[in-house]
Amino acid sequence: MLKTEKNQEDNSDSNEQIENIKELGTTNIPTQDDKIQVLTIIGQIEGHIMLSPQTKSTKYEHVIPELIAMERNEKVKGILIVLNTVGGDVEAGLAIAEMIRSVSKPTVSLVVGGGHSIGIPLATAAKFSFISPSATMIIHPIRMNGLIIGVPQTFDYFNKMQERITEFIIRTSKIDKETVNRLMVQTDELLNDMGTILIGKQAVDNGLIDEVGGISEALSKLNEMIDKE
Repeated sequence: MLKTEKNQEDNSDSNEQIENIKELGTTNIPTQDDKIQVLTIIGQIEGHIMLSPQTKSTKYEHVIPELIAMERNEKVKGILIVLNTVGGDVEAGLAIAEMIRSVSKPTVSLVVGGGHSIGIPLATAAKFSFISPSATMIIHPIRMNGLIIGVPQTFDYFNKMQERITEFIIRTSKIDKETVNRLMVQTDELLNDMGTILIGKQAVDNGLIDEVGGISEALSKLNEMIDKE
């Protein structure tokens, strides 16, 4: 009887590991008992419309419950957000960014690879932000896919959406509105598009990110912030 129960438990653990590999690419998932929780935002931010199975994505309906659970758990003292995203759905991205910003516990973000488009407010949403030396951030005006009705209301909607993004960025970083607007409309950096690519220290120099660093620096800063609580 005991052997049967042991086999069932082993099978359950094995199935959980398989699901973790399928969903998250690893079997080493932090538990809610860990003092520091890690939140990864990778690929494209998926909104109300599902992306294709071939697209690496972060689903906001997964991230939001995670953040709520971290906020409620007294054992969790700090959150490290690791980003490598090409952007994606604006509404979903802003929703996640506002959730991160509203967490009462210390939060540190680390951009590795890239934090493009709506990935910028996701990076600045943390209370302190890092970027790896080779990582890039692309700031550009919002873009829409699909059918667009050519009426003045559409233009007003685009303006309001852009204002929401810009306001969040300047509220959560050291960059000013004039610099954001200037970087957004440059035409000599992106092929067939407008905007600016900032690499590593350039993002810090422009006030988007606080410091250049990696995992070690991000964890040290997070522990420092936790100790001050």
